[in-house]
Amino acid sequence: MRRRSAVPASPLPQRSGVDPVHLRLPVTGGPWETVRAYLLERLPEPAAARLDGLLREGGVVGEDGRAVGPAEPFRPGAHLWFYRELPPEVPVPFEPVVLYRDEHLLVVDKPHFLATTPRGRHVVETALSRLRHSLGLPALSPAHRLDRLTAGLAMFVVRPEDRGAYQSLFRDRLVRKEYLAVAADDPAVELPRTVRSHIVKERGRIAAYEADAPPNSESRIELLERRDGLGRYLLRPSTGRTHQLRLHMSGLGLPILGDPVYPVVLPEAAPDDFRRPLQLLASAVEFTDPLTGRPHRFESRRTLAAWTDHEAWSGHRPAGDHAAGDHGRADDHAADPDHRPGGGPWEPS
Repeated sequence: MRRRSAVPASPLPQRSGVDPVHLRLPVTGGPWETVRAYLLERLPEPAAARLDGLLREGGVVGEDGRAVGPAEPFRPGAHLWFYRELPPEVPVPFEPVVLYRDEHLLVVDKPHFLATTPRGRHVVETALSRLRHSLGLPALSPAHRLDRLTAGLAMFVVRPEDRGAYQSLFRDRLVRKEYLAVAADDPAVELPRTVRSHIVKERGRIAAYEADAPPNSESRIELLERRDGLGRYLLRPSTGRTHQLRLHMSGLGLPILGDPVYPVVLPEAAPDDFRRPLQLLASAVEFTDPLTGRPHRFESRRTLAAWTDHEAWSGHRPAGDHAAGDHGRADDHAADPDHRPGGGPWEPS
Protein backbone atom coordinates (compact mmCIF):
# COMPACT_ATOMS: atom_id res chain seq x y z
CA MET A 1 0.00 0.00 0.00
CA ARG A 2 1.39 3.39 -1.00
CA ARG A 3 1.80 5.77 1.92
CA ARG A 4 0.13 9.15 1.72
CA SER A 5 2.59 11.99 1.30
CA ALA A 6 2.80 14.57 4.06
CA VAL A 7 0.83 17.77 3.64
CA PRO A 8 3.16 20.77 3.14
CA ALA A 9 3.05 23.59 5.66
CA SER A 10 0.35 26.11 4.88
CA PRO A 11 1.61 29.39 3.39
CA LEU A 12 -1.42 31.09 4.97
CA PRO A 13 -1.51 31.68 8.74
CA GLN A 14 -4.49 30.85 10.91
CA ARG A 15 -7.19 33.44 11.45
CA SER A 16 -8.56 33.63 14.98
CA GLY A 17 -7.12 30.17 15.61
CA VAL A 18 -8.87 28.65 12.55
CA ASP A 19 -6.87 26.90 9.83
CA PRO A 20 -7.32 27.86 6.19
CA VAL A 21 -8.99 25.29 3.95
CA HIS A 22 -6.52 22.90 2.33
CA LEU A 23 -7.24 21.02 -0.90
CA ARG A 24 -5.08 18.75 -3.01
CA LEU A 25 -5.84 18.35 -6.69
CA PRO A 26 -6.28 14.70 -7.79
CA VAL A 27 -2.91 13.12 -8.48
CA THR A 28 -4.39 11.02 -11.28
CA GLY A 29 -5.53 14.09 -13.20
CA GLY A 30 -8.98 14.48 -14.71
CA PRO A 31 -11.06 16.34 -17.28
CA TRP A 32 -10.39 19.80 -15.80
CA GLU A 33 -8.25 22.19 -17.82
CA THR A 34 -7.99 24.81 -15.08
CA VAL A 35 -7.91 24.91 -11.30
CA ARG A 36 -11.09 27.00 -11.45
CA ALA A 37 -12.96 24.27 -13.32
CA TYR A 38 -11.98 21.68 -10.71
CA LEU A 39 -12.90 23.91 -7.76
CA LEU A 40 -16.29 24.77 -9.22
CA GLU A 41 -17.08 21.06 -9.29
CA ARG A 42 -15.44 20.19 -5.98
CA LEU A 43 -16.58 22.97 -3.66
CA PRO A 44 -20.04 23.16 -2.04
CA GLU A 45 -22.40 25.77 -3.41
CA PRO A 46 -21.70 28.68 -1.00
CA ALA A 47 -17.93 28.48 -1.59
CA ALA A 48 -18.30 27.94 -5.33
CA ALA A 49 -20.45 31.08 -5.58
CA ARG A 50 -17.61 33.23 -4.28
CA LEU A 51 -14.83 31.36 -6.11
CA ASP A 52 -14.31 33.85 -8.96
CA GLY A 53 -13.92 36.68 -6.49
CA LEU A 54 -11.41 34.66 -4.47
CA LEU A 55 -9.36 33.88 -7.57
CA ARG A 56 -9.42 37.48 -8.84
CA GLU A 57 -8.37 38.83 -5.45
CA GLY A 58 -5.53 36.34 -4.91
CA GLY A 59 -7.38 34.49 -2.16
CA VAL A 60 -6.32 31.03 -3.37
CA VAL A 61 -2.61 30.22 -3.06
CA GLY A 62 -0.30 27.32 -3.86
CA GLU A 63 2.57 25.74 -1.93
CA ASP A 64 4.91 28.66 -2.66
CA GLY A 65 2.34 31.20 -1.47
CA ARG A 66 1.78 32.46 -5.03
CA ALA A 67 -1.77 33.46 -5.87
CA VAL A 68 -3.66 31.09 -8.16
CA GLY A 69 -5.51 33.03 -10.87
CA PRO A 70 -8.74 32.17 -12.74
CA ALA A 71 -6.81 30.77 -15.73
CA GLU A 72 -4.29 28.72 -13.70
CA PRO A 73 -3.78 25.36 -15.46
CA PHE A 74 -4.81 22.22 -13.60
CA ARG A 75 -1.73 20.49 -12.21
CA PRO A 76 -2.27 16.98 -10.76
CA GLY A 77 -1.32 16.68 -7.09
CA ALA A 78 -0.97 20.43 -6.48
CA HIS A 79 -1.84 21.77 -3.02
CA LEU A 80 -4.12 24.79 -2.55
CA TRP A 81 -5.15 26.89 0.44
CA PHE A 82 -7.77 29.59 0.98
CA TYR A 83 -9.79 31.08 3.82
CA ARG A 84 -13.38 29.93 4.17
CA GLU A 85 -16.14 32.46 4.69
CA LEU A 86 -17.23 31.98 8.28
CA PRO A 87 -20.83 32.60 9.31
CA PRO A 88 -21.46 35.06 12.16
CA GLU A 89 -21.23 33.46 15.60
CA VAL A 90 -22.72 34.61 18.88
CA PRO A 91 -19.80 35.21 21.25
CA VAL A 92 -19.74 32.83 24.22
CA PRO A 93 -19.14 35.16 27.18
CA PHE A 94 -17.07 32.66 29.20
CA GLU A 95 -13.40 31.73 28.94
CA PRO A 96 -11.54 28.42 29.31
CA VAL A 97 -9.13 28.57 32.24
CA VAL A 98 -5.67 27.08 31.78
CA LEU A 99 -4.83 24.75 34.68
CA TYR A 100 -1.60 23.20 33.37
CA ARG A 101 0.80 23.68 30.49
CA ASP A 102 4.10 22.09 29.53
CA GLU A 103 5.86 21.43 26.22
CA HIS A 104 3.55 18.48 25.46
CA LEU A 105 0.23 18.97 27.23
CA LEU A 106 -2.35 21.68 27.94
CA VAL A 107 -5.21 21.11 30.42
CA VAL A 108 -8.03 23.64 30.62
CA ASP A 109 -11.21 24.11 32.62
CA LYS A 110 -13.84 24.60 29.89
CA PRO A 111 -17.03 26.54 30.56
CA HIS A 112 -20.51 25.43 29.57
CA PHE A 113 -21.71 26.41 26.06
CA LEU A 114 -18.21 26.61 24.54
CA ALA A 115 -17.54 23.84 22.00
CA THR A 116 -14.22 22.05 22.36
CA THR A 117 -13.38 21.96 18.64
CA PRO A 118 -14.80 23.55 15.48
CA ARG A 119 -17.89 21.78 14.21
CA GLY A 120 -21.03 22.89 12.42
CA ARG A 121 -21.88 26.49 13.23
CA HIS A 122 -19.31 26.67 16.05
CA VAL A 123 -15.90 27.49 14.53
CA VAL A 124 -14.25 30.56 16.06
CA GLU A 125 -16.26 30.33 19.29
CA THR A 126 -14.54 27.12 20.40
CA ALA A 127 -11.97 26.32 23.04
CA LEU A 128 -9.45 25.09 20.44
CA SER A 129 -9.63 28.24 18.29
CA ARG A 130 -9.48 30.55 21.29
CA LEU A 131 -6.53 28.76 22.86
CA ARG A 132 -4.57 28.56 19.60
CA HIS A 133 -5.02 32.29 19.15
CA SER A 134 -4.56 33.50 22.72
CA LEU A 135 -1.61 31.26 23.61
CA GLY A 136 0.14 31.40 20.24
CA LEU A 137 -0.08 27.61 19.75
CA PRO A 138 -1.22 27.15 16.12
CA ALA A 139 -0.54 23.38 16.14
CA LEU A 140 -2.64 22.73 19.28
CA SER A 141 -5.01 19.76 18.89
CA PRO A 142 -7.55 18.01 21.15
CA ALA A 143 -6.64 14.81 22.99
CA HIS A 144 -10.31 13.84 23.35
CA ARG A 145 -13.86 15.16 23.00
CA LEU A 146 -15.94 17.02 25.56
CA ASP A 147 -19.49 18.07 24.68
CA ARG A 148 -20.27 21.76 24.18
CA LEU A 149 -22.88 21.72 26.95
CA THR A 150 -20.59 20.01 29.47
CA ALA A 151 -18.18 22.07 31.55
CA GLY A 152 -14.88 20.99 33.05
CA LEU A 153 -11.56 19.44 32.17
CA ALA A 154 -10.39 19.21 28.58
CA MET A 155 -6.93 18.10 27.43
CA PHE A 156 -5.07 19.42 24.38
CA VAL A 157 -1.77 18.35 22.80
CA VAL A 158 0.80 21.04 22.01
CA ARG A 159 2.78 19.23 19.27
CA PRO A 160 1.26 17.15 16.44
CA GLU A 161 3.83 14.39 16.92
CA ASP A 162 2.65 13.84 20.50
CA ARG A 163 -1.08 13.61 19.77
CA GLY A 164 -1.19 9.86 19.26
CA ALA A 165 0.40 9.17 22.64
CA TYR A 166 -2.26 11.12 24.54
CA GLN A 167 -5.19 9.95 22.43
CA SER A 168 -4.13 6.36 23.09
CA LEU A 169 -4.64 6.99 26.82
CA PHE A 170 -8.35 7.44 26.18
CA ARG A 171 -8.56 4.68 23.57
CA ASP A 172 -6.90 2.18 25.92
CA ARG A 173 -8.95 3.36 28.95
CA LEU A 174 -5.90 4.45 30.89
CA VAL A 175 -7.52 7.70 32.04
CA ARG A 176 -9.55 7.63 35.26
CA LYS A 177 -12.37 10.14 34.86
CA GLU A 178 -14.82 11.60 37.33
CA TYR A 179 -17.86 13.78 36.70
CA LEU A 180 -20.23 15.62 38.99
CA ALA A 181 -23.89 16.03 38.14
CA VAL A 182 -27.03 17.50 39.72
CA ALA A 183 -30.35 15.71 39.23
CA ALA A 184 -33.50 14.94 41.17
CA ASP A 185 -33.15 12.81 44.28
CA ASP A 186 -35.20 9.61 44.17
CA PRO A 187 -34.73 7.39 47.24
CA ALA A 188 -36.30 4.51 45.31
CA VAL A 189 -33.26 4.35 43.00
CA GLU A 190 -30.70 2.09 44.62
CA LEU A 191 -27.25 3.66 44.58
CA PRO A 192 -24.37 3.23 44.15
CA ARG A 193 -24.71 1.04 41.10
CA THR A 194 -22.93 0.21 37.86
CA VAL A 195 -24.96 0.79 34.68
CA ARG A 196 -24.08 -1.15 31.53
CA SER A 197 -25.88 -0.86 28.20
CA HIS A 198 -25.42 -0.85 24.44
CA ILE A 199 -25.51 2.77 23.24
CA VAL A 200 -26.20 3.67 19.61
CA LYS A 201 -25.57 7.17 18.24
CA GLU A 202 -26.73 7.62 14.65
CA ARG A 203 -25.43 10.35 12.39
CA GLY A 204 -27.99 13.13 11.97
CA ARG A 205 -29.94 12.14 15.07
CA ILE A 206 -29.49 14.33 18.14
CA ALA A 207 -30.25 11.76 20.82
CA ALA A 208 -28.44 8.49 21.34
CA TYR A 209 -30.45 5.47 22.46
CA GLU A 210 -29.96 2.12 24.15
CA ALA A 211 -30.39 -1.08 22.14
CA ASP A 212 -30.92 -4.69 23.10
CA ALA A 213 -27.37 -5.83 22.38
CA PRO A 214 -24.20 -6.67 24.33
CA PRO A 215 -23.08 -3.69 26.47
CA ASN A 216 -20.58 -1.26 24.99
CA SER A 217 -20.78 1.29 27.82
CA GLU A 218 -20.31 1.28 31.57
CA SER A 219 -20.83 3.96 34.23
CA ARG A 220 -20.52 3.87 38.01
CA ILE A 221 -23.10 6.16 39.63
CA GLU A 222 -23.02 7.26 43.26
CA LEU A 223 -25.12 9.72 45.27
CA LEU A 224 -22.79 12.06 47.19
CA GLU A 225 -25.43 14.10 49.02
CA ARG A 226 -29.07 15.10 48.86
CA ARG A 227 -30.80 18.39 49.63
CA ASP A 228 -34.26 19.86 48.98
CA GLY A 229 -35.26 17.16 46.51
CA LEU A 230 -31.98 17.34 44.59
CA GLY A 231 -29.01 15.02 44.55
CA ARG A 232 -25.34 15.66 43.79
CA TYR A 233 -23.92 12.65 41.99
CA LEU A 234 -20.44 11.30 41.31
CA LEU A 235 -20.21 9.59 37.92
CA ARG A 236 -17.28 7.40 36.88
CA PRO A 237 -17.44 6.27 33.25
CA SER A 238 -15.28 3.33 32.20
CA THR A 239 -16.10 3.86 28.51
CA GLY A 240 -16.54 6.96 26.38
CA ARG A 241 -19.73 6.66 24.32
CA THR A 242 -21.43 9.83 23.11
CA HIS A 243 -23.87 11.16 25.73
CA GLN A 244 -23.18 8.09 27.89
CA LEU A 245 -23.60 9.68 31.30
CA ARG A 246 -26.63 11.72 30.28
CA LEU A 247 -28.32 8.65 28.83
CA HIS A 248 -27.49 6.42 31.81
CA MET A 249 -28.76 8.99 34.32
CA SER A 250 -31.95 9.50 32.32
CA GLY A 251 -32.44 5.73 32.11
CA LEU A 252 -32.47 5.61 35.91
CA GLY A 253 -35.23 8.21 35.99
CA LEU A 254 -32.67 10.84 37.09
CA PRO A 255 -32.15 13.10 34.07
CA ILE A 256 -29.42 15.68 34.64
CA LEU A 257 -30.79 19.16 35.26
CA GLY A 258 -30.68 21.41 32.20
CA ASP A 259 -30.43 18.53 29.72
CA PRO A 260 -32.20 19.58 26.47
CA VAL A 261 -32.04 16.07 24.96
CA TYR A 262 -32.76 13.45 27.64
CA PRO A 263 -35.33 12.19 28.33
CA VAL A 264 -37.06 14.43 25.72
CA VAL A 265 -35.50 16.48 22.92
CA LEU A 266 -36.53 20.08 23.57
CA PRO A 267 -36.73 22.91 21.01
CA GLU A 268 -33.29 24.38 20.37
CA ALA A 269 -32.52 27.38 22.55
CA ALA A 270 -31.56 30.73 21.03
CA PRO A 271 -27.79 30.99 20.35
CA ASP A 272 -27.45 33.76 22.92
CA ASP A 273 -29.39 31.95 25.65
CA PHE A 274 -26.81 31.00 28.28
CA ARG A 275 -29.30 30.31 31.06
CA ARG A 276 -29.80 26.98 32.80
CA PRO A 277 -26.64 25.18 31.67
CA LEU A 278 -26.50 21.40 31.75
CA GLN A 279 -25.51 20.43 35.29
CA LEU A 280 -22.69 18.10 34.29
CA LEU A 281 -19.05 18.81 35.12
CA ALA A 282 -15.94 16.89 34.07
CA SER A 283 -14.47 17.32 37.51
CA ALA A 284 -11.31 15.20 37.72
CA VAL A 285 -8.92 13.25 35.53
CA GLU A 286 -6.02 11.05 36.57
CA PHE A 287 -3.40 9.32 34.40
CA THR A 288 0.30 8.65 33.92
CA ASP A 289 1.84 10.92 31.31
CA PRO A 290 2.83 8.68 28.36
CA LEU A 291 5.82 10.87 27.47
CA THR A 292 7.26 11.86 30.84
CA GLY A 293 6.03 8.99 33.04
CA ARG A 294 4.81 11.52 35.57
CA PRO A 295 1.53 10.79 37.40
CA HIS A 296 -1.07 13.55 37.00
CA ARG A 297 -4.34 14.36 38.68
CA PHE A 298 -6.22 17.49 37.69
CA GLU A 299 -9.43 18.82 39.25
CA SER A 300 -11.88 21.39 37.94
CA ARG A 301 -12.25 24.67 39.80
CA ARG A 302 -15.85 25.05 38.68
CA THR A 303 -19.01 24.27 40.59
CA LEU A 304 -22.52 23.40 39.45
CA ALA A 305 -24.86 26.34 39.87
CA ALA A 306 -28.02 24.30 40.42
CA TRP A 307 -26.42 22.89 43.56
CA THR A 308 -24.77 26.04 44.91
CA ASP A 309 -27.69 28.38 44.09
CA HIS A 310 -30.64 26.53 42.58
CA GLU A 311 -33.01 29.51 42.62
CA ALA A 312 -30.63 31.59 40.55
CA TRP A 313 -29.91 28.73 38.15
CA SER A 314 -33.61 28.03 37.62
CA GLY A 315 -34.34 31.71 36.97
CA HIS A 316 -36.42 32.29 40.08
CA ARG A 317 -33.91 34.86 41.32
CA PRO A 318 -31.39 36.95 39.31
CA ALA A 319 -27.71 36.07 39.54
CA GLY A 320 -24.58 37.40 37.88
CA ASP A 321 -23.56 34.04 36.41
CA HIS A 322 -25.78 31.04 35.77
CA ALA A 323 -23.13 28.67 34.51
CA ALA A 324 -20.50 26.64 36.29
CA GLY A 325 -17.80 28.26 38.31
CA ASP A 326 -15.34 31.01 37.46
CA HIS A 327 -15.50 31.91 33.74
CA GLY A 328 -13.50 35.08 33.54
CA ARG A 329 -9.93 34.14 34.30
CA ALA A 330 -7.30 32.23 32.33
CA ASP A 331 -3.94 31.70 33.95
CA ASP A 332 -0.89 30.99 31.79
CA HIS A 333 -0.27 27.78 33.68
CA ALA A 334 -0.48 26.32 37.15
CA ALA A 335 2.71 26.57 39.13
CA ASP A 336 2.15 23.09 40.48
CA PRO A 337 0.86 20.77 37.74
CA ASP A 338 -0.70 18.46 40.30
CA HIS A 339 -2.15 21.19 42.48
CA ARG A 340 -5.70 20.35 43.54
CA PRO A 341 -7.56 23.63 43.51
CA GLY A 342 -10.57 22.55 45.49
CA GLY A 343 -12.91 21.08 42.90
CA GLY A 344 -15.04 18.07 43.63
CA PRO A 345 -14.11 14.45 43.14
CA TRP A 346 -14.06 13.84 35.21
CA GLU A 347 -15.79 12.41 29.88
CA PRO A 348 -18.39 10.75 27.98
CA SER A 349 -21.07 13.37 28.40
